[in-house]
Amino acid sequence: MLEQTTIDRSIEIKRSVAIRALRRSNIRRKVTEYLCEISPNCSYTSEIAYHISATSSNVIGALRGIETRYREEESLIGLNMVEERSGGKNVRLYGVTDFGKEIIQTMKVRR
Repeated sequence: MLEQTTIDRSIEIKRSVAIRALRRSNIRRKVTEYLCEISPNCSYTSEIAYHISATSSNVIGALRGIETRYREEESLIGLNMVEERSGGKNVRLYGVTDFGKEIIQTMKVRR
């Protein structure tokens, strides 16, 4: 019983951190929303940047983290909201996870 309570609390903390990260960064939110729209398909950084009107470097920062501007632990991959897939030689594709879809849905309901 205690173990289940600990797991439930851990999941709630993870959700809170993810929602906070999306609220703090419009780029993170837009990237996740775009990937939800195209799900189950994946996309690469320049295509994501084009569709959300952002620079590729900002999209990469939101996805993977870039030193001081986007902390790695608050990146979409670090929060398990987006997963990176290999699309062949030196091609990285990104797709939203079920957790990412859940967080976006939660945020839309709260608006």
